[in-house]
Amino acid sequence: MPPRSKPLSGEDPLGQSQAPNPRGLLYQEYRDKSTLQEIETRRKQDAEIQGAADGSPGNKEAVEDGEEDGEEEEEGEEEELASPPERKVLPQICLLSNPHSRFNLWQDLPEIRSSGVLDILQPEEVKLQEAMFELVTSEASYYKSLSLLVSHFMDNERLRKLLHPSEAHILFSNVLDVMAVSERFLLELEHRMEENIVISDVCDIVHRYAADHFSVYITYVSNQTYQERTYKQLLQEKAAFRELIAQLELDPKCRGLPLSSFLILPFQRITRLKLLVQNILKRVEERSERECTALDAHKELEMVVKACNEGVRKMSRTEQMISIQKKMEFKIKSVPIISHSRWLLKQGPLQQMSGPKTSRTLRTKKLFHEIYLFLFNDLLVICRQIPGDKFQVFDSAPRGLLRVEELEDQGQTLANVFILRLLENSDDREATYMLKASSQSEMKRWMTSLAPNRRTKFVSFTSRLLDCPQVQCVHPYVGQQPDELTLELADVLNILEKTEDGWIFGERLHDQERGWFPSSMTEEILNPKIRSQNLKECFRVHKMEDPQRSQNKDRRKLGSRTRQ
Repeated sequence: MPPRSKPLSGEDPLGQSQAPNPRGLLYQEYRDKSTLQEIETRRKQDAEIQGAADGSPGNKEAVEDGEEDGEEEEEGEEEELASPPERKVLPQICLLSNPHSRFNLWQDLPEIRSSGVLDILQPEEVKLQEAMFELVTSEASYYKSLSLLVSHFMDNERLRKLLHPSEAHILFSNVLDVMAVSERFLLELEHRMEENIVISDVCDIVHRYAADHFSVYITYVSNQTYQERTYKQLLQEKAAFRELIAQLELDPKCRGLPLSSFLILPFQRITRLKLLVQNILKRVEERSERECTALDAHKELEMVVKACNEGVRKMSRTEQMISIQKKMEFKIKSVPIISHSRWLLKQGPLQQMSGPKTSRTLRTKKLFHEIYLFLFNDLLVICRQIPGDKFQVFDSAPRGLLRVEELEDQGQTLANVFILRLLENSDDREATYMLKASSQSEMKRWMTSLAPNRRTKFVSFTSRLLDCPQVQCVHPYVGQQPDELTLELADVLNILEKTEDGWIFGERLHDQERGWFPSSMTEEILNPKIRSQNLKECFRVHKMEDPQRSQNKDRRKLGSRTRQ
């Protein structure tokens, strides 16, 4: 790594602990603190708006931006400030290079306080400045954590001697490339802040780096499956490695954080960066040049995130399909399981009802027999589990030829029972299975996965309605099944379906990913105004290319050519 021309934000040359500010915190700490603050802000707004709705006066200033109550007030402010005071010569802002800065907000910087600029700017512009400032300071915190991963772990001489070069390569991948890109990216962001005390824009820099340099993230994240497996194997098989890592993690520099939290940083950062750009996009003027730049940056980041996710999925799916193929023994004509275009959607046991329909209500121990289903994106395989962790396949059908139907309530024996029809099975004939799930939520999850394009009676297609119920994640959740959604703190989701036993089928607003998750991981957003605002912001972020935006792009290109 070449020497830097100046110290970067958040670095402490003396290795001493710093004040708890974005540039002093490790990125893991900063990210958690920031998302918890988002949750608390939403709770406060929800309560205050609810109080205003109940008739409490004086709460309009606390209402979420964009609500009609506050729009008239903002218009009045604009009229009063139509003739702003004479602008002062604004000082340059150079504090980001100072690692001991104690300020969390742009408006709290001494240069900002003394300049008088807060008397000139509209409140919405101040919020936009804060959003751009957060992107810069969080990148500084992220770079600090990357530096610690490299200097404290990867470059440790004892660790190098313990690891085979191939193990070290899999464990740390191309983190030096990721760190070099982050360094250049941060230097450009800092330089932009030093140009003027009021930040003009940062999304143009984000767009250029996402388009030209962030491919290093795809390489790193795609290696995640092998990285996790190698790390677990090293901990299990090499006692010296396990002891050394535990010792390194105890160093005060790590703030009690494990090595695994440092290894996953690049994936977390590229996802968070997209959300930070979304936050900027919510604040910029509609149909402005800054909106066009933010939309372009968001689009490029979305492509990088999708490529990262696809890289992870491709690696893990290939290994998973090979493992499943080895466990299957075919009682029917063999079906090739491994395919580049095939992946697992859901697997698990169900109870199959035996005998003709007339015997449904008979009380017999033989009424149900356990079977095991493997559902892929294009194929259903029905098996019986046999000794040796093997599965004997006795039927199959293309996923497109599946139909499901929920039974009417017929007492405890038939609770959570549904009918699965194979319009054409492995014997080229129609087959019907009566299947019993372990719970209501499990039954609905199977029905949703087996026939997702069919309008079964429990599916609620309300995600596009402005009054769609919403929740916010207050406890992170890692999905255990392919049909489950992994949640990060502060994620906002539309509720598409909710079961009585505590599961939600939802759609995350910022990326439209759908899946099941426990309702205990979330809090419902009760106020309809906040839900409506969340949806409006989502529509704005993900809106399609429109003619006005194309015209703005053409004007920018023409202006650039004229200047040349």
